[in-house]
Amino acid sequence: MSTNEKRNSDDQQIDLFLISAKIGEFFQGINTMIFKAIQFVLKHIVILGILFVIGVGLGMYFDKTNKVYDHEIIVQPNFESTDYLYAKVALLTSKIKQRDSVFLKAIGIKNPSKLVKIDIAPVIDIYKFINSGDKDRNVLNFELLKLMADDGDLKKIVEEKMTSKNYAFHLISFTTNKPINLKEIIDPLMAYFNNSVYFEQMKSVYIKNAETKILRNNEIIAQIDGFLNDYGKSEASAKSDKLIYYNENTQLNAVIQTKNELISENGGLRLGLVGTDKIIKTNSTTINLLNTKSINGKLKLILPILFIGLYLLASIFISFYKTQAAKNK
Repeated sequence: MSTNEKRNSDDQQIDLFLISAKIGEFFQGINTMIFKAIQFVLKHIVILGILFVIGVGLGMYFDKTNKVYDHEIIVQPNFESTDYLYAKVALLTSKIKQRDSVFLKAIGIKNPSKLVKIDIAPVIDIYKFINSGDKDRNVLNFELLKLMADDGDLKKIVEEKMTSKNYAFHLISFTTNKPINLKEIIDPLMAYFNNSVYFEQMKSVYIKNAETKILRNNEIIAQIDGFLNDYGKSEASAKSDKLIYYNENTQLNAVIQTKNELISENGGLRLGLVGTDKIIKTNSTTINLLNTKSINGKLKLILPILFIGLYLLASIFISFYKTQAAKNK
C-alpha cells in the first residue's frame, strides 16, 4: 500500500509540473506574439501611418460628398384606398430599382437620380383601430382582434399585413442622395398618389352624402328647436310644477337627446370633410434628415481600419507563404 501511495504522489507531482509548464509556455507564447506585433509595427510604422492618413482623408471626403437623406410623409388613405396606395408605392419601388427615369419624370419628378428607394408601412395605433368613429365598425374590429388574439400572439397580429392595412395612418419613407425641397419630389409623389378617376368619383359621392346628411340634420334640429320653443310657451302659462314635469317627461328628454346626437354627428361629419378633401391626405411631412445608419458618415473611421487590416492580412499571408516555402525546400 505504501508503494502505491508513493507512486500516486509522484504521478500527481508530475501532472502539476506538466500543467505549470504548459501555463508557462502559454504566457510565453503571448509575450512572444506581443513582442512580434510591436516589432512589426515599428518596422512598418511609416506604411501604417500612410495608410491611416489615406484612410482618414478618403473617409472624410466620401462622408462629405456621399451623404444620404431620409424623408417621411404621414398620410391618411381615404375611401378604402389603402390597397391602392400600397400598389402605387410597389410600382414606384420597381421603377426606382430599374432606374426608369422616363417613368419617374413622367409623374413629375424632375431629378430621378436623387431618388434611391421608397417604402411604406402602417402607423400602428390599435386604439384608433377599434375607435374609428363608426360604432358598428368599432365593435366589429374589437371582436375581430379578440378572436385573432385567442389563436396567436396579439403583437404579431397587430403588425401583420392583413391587420396593418386597416390602420388610419401610414408612413411613406424614401431616401435620396442629395437634399430636396417639397416641389422636387414630395408634391409630384402626392399628385401621383391622388391621380385616380375611380377614387375621385368616390370622393365626390362621399362629400355630397356628408353635406346632404348635415343639411338634413340641420333641418331636423330646426324642427326640434321649434317644437321646444312651442312647448316652452305652452308651459309658461301652466302651473309652477313645470320643472317636475320636465324631469318626468321621458319623451321630451328623448327629443333633447336626439338633438344632441344630431349636433354631435354633424360635428363628426364636418371633421371628416376636413380630412377627406384628398384621396391620399398628407398629415405631416419631414424632409432632409441626414442618415447616419450603417456606414453612412462613418467612413473616416472605417476606411483607416480597413486599409490597415488588409495590409496586416497581406503581410501575414506573405510571411506564412515564405515559411512554408522554406520548409518545402
